[in-house]
Amino acid sequence: MEMRVIWWLGLFVVGMAAAHGAAVGEGALRPPTFTLWQLPNQTPTQMMSYVIRTVNGKVLVVDGGNAGDGAYLQRFIRERGNKVEAWFISHMHGDHVAALCQILANPEGMEIKDIYVELPDLEWLGRYAPESEVLELTKILANAECSRKPYTLGADFSIDGVRIQVLGVGNPEITQNAINNSSVVLRMSDNVKSVLFPADLGVEGGDKLLTTEYADALPSDYVQMAHHGQNGVSEEFYRKVNPSYCLWPTPKWLWDNDRGQGQGSGPWQTLTVRAWMDKLDIKRHYVMFEGLHQID
Repeated sequence: MEMRVIWWLGLFVVGMAAAHGAAVGEGALRPPTFTLWQLPNQTPTQMMSYVIRTVNGKVLVVDGGNAGDGAYLQRFIRERGNKVEAWFISHMHGDHVAALCQILANPEGMEIKDIYVELPDLEWLGRYAPESEVLELTKILANAECSRKPYTLGADFSIDGVRIQVLGVGNPEITQNAINNSSVVLRMSDNVKSVLFPADLGVEGGDKLLTTEYADALPSDYVQMAHHGQNGVSEEFYRKVNPSYCLWPTPKWLWDNDRGQGQGSGPWQTLTVRAWMDKLDIKRHYVMFEGLHQID
């Protein structure tokens, strides 16, 4: 009896060691990749805020959210070194850029190396998008004491192993839904995963992109759902991207198309877009109202 127990214990130890060795081996073979966070909203409204940390700890930011999201974002970045290698702004709506403007007014020691932004022409704004908020935010960034870099359509560069492709830049000829259709479209990737950020691009801007040479670069593992998941790009655009995962910068009321009388009671198109994605082979939806999402 005693010998049998020893024999079983020996098998158990050998098995555990083999399993541990396999796990270590598999981990060792897995290539390093960047970490992506989808940040939760700190106000009831929609917003868009993504933070990326490269394999060597450099921090990249996409948009950032409303002014009410600024303190949370500032603390989040401070906990990761308080230095931003590159900050990418998609377009000049407050739910995307106001948090950055607030941080620039009181950086609390934060270092921002480069801000990538396409500032719209003020005359064009006055004609096609005269919202006072857009004009104010444009002027704040134009006058900010920071290093601003313009986007170049077709640019393809890397920051510490993260490849950044600029697939769409402004569409001044599209005057319908003008500011959203001016959204910069970015694709970030490495050898492990790829993420497409169409920001708030509308159907007109999305259809234009599909006709360009950059359409073939759209397929990505992850897609940020355009315009917070409704009234954005077309179903055809998402079919071209063919994602496995969806990133929804979407509050609960918008996710449910609920303006207070229950699901489906609102005027938004979120449920329609959700139905589009049900036709694709989506493995997981990351929805903003669920809280902070970390993707390794």
